[in-house]
Amino acid sequence: MYQKIVDKKFNFISMFNPKTGAYVRTGILDNRGWDSGVDPFMASFPHLIDIGIMGHCIHGKTGLCVKAGIGCYQSGLTFEEPNISLEDFSEIAKQCRGRVNQFALGGRGDPDQHEHFEEILKICCENNIVPNFTTSGYGMTKELAQLSKQYCGAVAVSWYRSDYTLNAIRKLLEAGVKTNIHYVVGNNSIDEAVSRLETDDFPEGINGVIFLLHKPVGLGSSKNVLSPTDERVARMFGLIDRGGHHFKVGLDSCSVPGIVNFCHNVIPEAIEPCEGGRFSCYISADMLMLPCSFDQPQKYGVSLRDHTLEEAWNSPTFADFRTILFTGCPGCSKRDNCLGGCPLLTEIVLCCNEKDSVSLEEK
Repeated sequence: MYQKIVDKKFNFISMFNPKTGAYVRTGILDNRGWDSGVDPFMASFPHLIDIGIMGHCIHGKTGLCVKAGIGCYQSGLTFEEPNISLEDFSEIAKQCRGRVNQFALGGRGDPDQHEHFEEILKICCENNIVPNFTTSGYGMTKELAQLSKQYCGAVAVSWYRSDYTLNAIRKLLEAGVKTNIHYVVGNNSIDEAVSRLETDDFPEGINGVIFLLHKPVGLGSSKNVLSPTDERVARMFGLIDRGGHHFKVGLDSCSVPGIVNFCHNVIPEAIEPCEGGRFSCYISADMLMLPCSFDQPQKYGVSLRDHTLEEAWNSPTFADFRTILFTGCPGCSKRDNCLGGCPLLTEIVLCCNEKDSVSLEEK
């Protein structure tokens, strides 16, 4: 059964299957109600919200991310902020009921370690919102895996190259959870990514591997940023493009310029460029709403203590963010598929063409 959202403001229809996670939307409908073939630039309310329910990382002092070669973009090692309260989370869910398809639970630590994790999942269910989350897997138990099966659409385990990574995947698969691997790919991990793609060296039974582009924010190092001229980048995208793996392969929207420039078999309809402030947003544990979680300086933040979600979504602050996407790379023939790439971090854009856009630092 698909959930249908009719966007009267921007004149399109979206459909979401809460069982499979399938999501589709029409182009802008013309005056006859027919699909014009032109993609809507944005929705009148986000369809997916990334909620940072964790204000701190209980595993931070163990250095899990550092040992795994992953620089926590939210600087989980250095922050000791409170986790989101049930009251705040419940208020978010109530405002989103019937308007948002999914919540992606995250933050500065493993969301499954939140002190009220089960209650948070129940609140999602009560408001007809599908929760998903990403975890290092370090604290995964059979009980948490069963909760995930009961309430979640999918769970992603970060590729931390440790026994607990594989143990978490095993527990989730045994519980019947749709399980993905999130793999952060940068200069320090791309050789491994290429090798594993060449040999399909990922655990049997997983649903898919999602490659996430390394970003130089938080504890993320600039030296790990990939270059579009690196032959390893072309090799990795070529392996993704060829298909035939025993698991699905996905990439975050930050990687779309790479797909556009290096892939030949990916249909344009399957590409979703940066959806920040267009179809998704981020809410921190202290109730600050941002178009994207990678805006760590919080330049585009709007407080939900003072505004509703709808007011924040329609704020001049969010409009400023969207302007970068709306106007980036106007002379490029591929613009419609990538919107100029990341509006916050121009250095991660996997494109050799000069980017005619404005970065966060330049604004």
